[in-house]
Parts: sequence; C-alpha cells; structure tokens
Amino acid sequence: MADLNEAQMTALIEGTEHSSPLYRGEGIAAWRQIADEIEADIARLKFGPGEQLPTEAALAAHFGVNRHTVRRAIASLAERGLLKATQGRGTFVENWPLSYPIGPRTRFSENVSRERHQPGGELLRAEEIAAPLATARALAIMEGAPVTAVSTRRFADGTPVSCGTLHLPLPRFAGFADAYRRHNAVTPALAACGVEDYHRLETRIAARPATAEEAALLNLAPGRVVLAATSINVDGDGRPIEFGQTVFAADRVELVVSSDAPPGGKS
Repeated sequence: MADLNEAQMTALIEGTEHSSPLYRGEGIAAWRQIADEIEADIARLKFGPGEQLPTEAALAAHFGVNRHTVRRAIASLAERGLLKATQGRGTFVENWPLSYPIGPRTRFSENVSRERHQPGGELLRAEEIAAPLATARALAIMEGAPVTAVSTRRFADGTPVSCGTLHLPLPRFAGFADAYRRHNAVTPALAACGVEDYHRLETRIAARPATAEEAALLNLAPGRVVLAATSINVDGDGRPIEFGQTVFAADRVELVVSSDAPPGGKS
C-alpha cells in the first residue's frame, strides 16, 4: 500500500467495518478494545503484511478517543510483534506469519534466517528431573530415569515466537544446559555433547489456548490460540536424544510440514 495522506487515511478507516464498537463501563479498557479491533482487522487481512495503518489522529477520531489511548493500543501490538512504528513514516503491519518448515532437519535459526529475520534464544531454566512416562517412552529410557529439562524461549527480530521445554537423557547430556546458555541455540549445544548431526523422527502438532505462563512469555493476550508441537530428535545411530514440547504463537508462525527440508545449520 502506498503512503496515504491524512484525508485518505481517515476515509479508509471510516470505510472499514469493525466487529464491534467500544463498550464503555464494561471493565475492558478502551485501549485494549482498540488493540483487539486492529488485531482482528489484521487477521482478516483488511490490513495485510507490510501495509500502513491509518494515522493516530484518524484512529482516534474513528474510535472517539484521544490519541494517547490509540498510541497505547498500537504500542501493545508492537510489543507483540504485530505492528512496527517507523519514525516519520507511520505504523505498519509486520510481515508475519513466519514460514517455519518442519521436516527431517528442522533447525530454528536457519528457518528464521531464511525468512530474513534475526534468530535469538534464551534459556529460562534448567533442572534435572525424573522422566515422566511420556518422556521416557519418547527417549526409549526407563520411567523415572534422570533427564535434563531445559526451558527456552526463541525469538525472531527480538519478538518471541516460541517457548518450550527440551528433555534430554542423562548422563549423556549433562553439559547441554551450560552449552545452550553459551550459544543460545540447540545445534551447537548438542555438538558440545558429542552429537554432530541429528534429525527429526516425529512431530505432532495441535492447536489449543495458551496457558497463562505461555501467554506471558509470548506476549499474547490470555487465552489466545497457540500451536503446540511435540517432537523427537534422534542421532545418526537412530537413538532418541531429545524430546521437545514447543509452543508457537499461532499468529506469528506458519508451520510448513515437509518431507525434505533443506539442510540445516544452527538451531
């Protein structure tokens, strides 16, 4: 969409149908209602990836609020990675969702870099636990055997796109958490434990509402839909090395299932 002047922006927003008016005295802040309306318009592709939103003044006039209220709504959507404010130009819809291939060689960093985003990772916590039944079955170990549970959050251009927990058998991967803390990526952390290559054996994907913790980690409104992926990775000998439970923000990632994903780099 080309840059529009103020009159054109006002005409555009006034010609856009919204799902509901602002409700006064209903316990929902005006800025939150405006953010929800704009997000709904983005989901319906009334404002597509890369398109410019109407100005703050036009939005304020449309919703019958002051510009500060509109600014707060826009800031909340920008924090979640849906909008990007450019000084002197205006506010634009981010180019989401991120195309994320899942195949025999799934690598987070390569998937994100291929989409021209900057990948990032963060270790949230790491602990040794007794393997629950589902984890033990996935890793082909005895129930209750020791595993390291490593919780992480992953980013694209500083926006959180996924969070989850990896389970790896001990003592083989005793140094994994420290290596991940150094590299903020899975592949070099596995290499530090002697695994130079690995591939995806299985991935199961389901949609469900985000938990309160997941919503906070991904900067989502409570109850928003996430894509929950459960995966098993194996080494070159076919031995299970990692059981992962990852949650993706559904409006930021498009999971593409492939039987022949490109060779990967760091994950």
